[in-house]
Amino acid sequence: MEENLRYAVGIDVGTENVRAVVASINREGVLSVVGYNEAKNSGMRKGVPANLAGPADAIDKMLGEVERMSGYEIHSAYVSINGAQILTTKTEGMIAVGTIEHEINEEDLARVEDVAVSGRIPANREILGVIPIGYSIDEQDGVKDPIGMTGARLEMKANVISALSPNCVNLRRVTEGAKLNAESLVPTAVAAGRAVLDERQLENGVAVIDMGAATTSVAVYEEGDLQYVGVVPAGSNNVTNDLAIMLEINTEVADEIKKRYVTGSFSGEKDIVIKVNREEMTFEREKVDEVVRARLEEIFEKVRKELRKAGYEKRLPEGAVLVGGGAKMRDIEVFAKQVLEMSVKVGVPKGLGGVSSAVEKAEYATAVGLMLLAAEGGSGKATGRTGKMKKKAKKKSGGGFFTGLLAKFKI
Repeated sequence: MEENLRYAVGIDVGTENVRAVVASINREGVLSVVGYNEAKNSGMRKGVPANLAGPADAIDKMLGEVERMSGYEIHSAYVSINGAQILTTKTEGMIAVGTIEHEINEEDLARVEDVAVSGRIPANREILGVIPIGYSIDEQDGVKDPIGMTGARLEMKANVISALSPNCVNLRRVTEGAKLNAESLVPTAVAAGRAVLDERQLENGVAVIDMGAATTSVAVYEEGDLQYVGVVPAGSNNVTNDLAIMLEINTEVADEIKKRYVTGSFSGEKDIVIKVNREEMTFEREKVDEVVRARLEEIFEKVRKELRKAGYEKRLPEGAVLVGGGAKMRDIEVFAKQVLEMSVKVGVPKGLGGVSSAVEKAEYATAVGLMLLAAEGGSGKATGRTGKMKKKAKKKSGGGFFTGLLAKFKI
């Protein structure tokens, strides 16, 4: 193990799968992917833990393989959080900072953030991050970074991302059960955005749509800032389940049909013929398409409703970037474009070193984004996972991972 290397780990805890990516970072800041793995998960429902043992066991077994591949023992990671309980709240605050000659410093920013947040978020919710979207100094608006400027009155407008405290506590207990410290909990679509978006997209206006097995998460960016986060409680597994019910088959066969024969352009003409236990089964293409179309339309109409709620329906010049396991469906971006009435493309992580080709996939976007955020904001030191926890996960009441997401686009 090189002494000057540090390590960053991202773990995406999904309803159906858990995925991890670990990278080493040398003294010059060059990042190299050295390990990755995924495993089937259990004990999650709609993105939140339904029991602790299932996800903890899946994470523990998966990390064992990652450690063998990378040669490093993993103690801590940035971890994804999901579920319809994640909310965005707009808030603002104002403080007096001194005389007109006072030079604004970090302490002033912390004070105005505390004022903006205090009493605005219910006691049963945990703050995951506070994203400043603008400052005002002595009524001068449009200030993005007030550090070093002078003035007597500082105002701040911000978006606060929060989640139900019990879900955060239970997710940390899941990671502790796998002898892992969750350094930070990050909404899935936000993490994915770090892996697949560039500065132009963030500035002009773009949405990230993370289509998982049981949920579809949405994050909206404009003028370089995260503007909104929302979660739709439906995902690609709903398509599988609908096919199983309507075609009177088990979910394993339904999933094979979805992955091999379904296309978002619905351009297939021949009936679908597959072999199951040496028995040939035939399904009407029209019926399969009808079932899939109905469910996909429902999911993306709900996504469109989230964009409307955020005030960005058909108002994003860069359109939407689709990631997650659901993005593997052929031509799904074609269908999403029709429903959302904006440009849509499938996003994959790019520009990574090491064994990166294996994780340059839509389903790995969240895990890669978490790893990048950990590299930018975490201690990133590799220590024994079998040892005792050296520190407990802390509540995020400040910029945290959002600072890394919005301020840094290279390692």
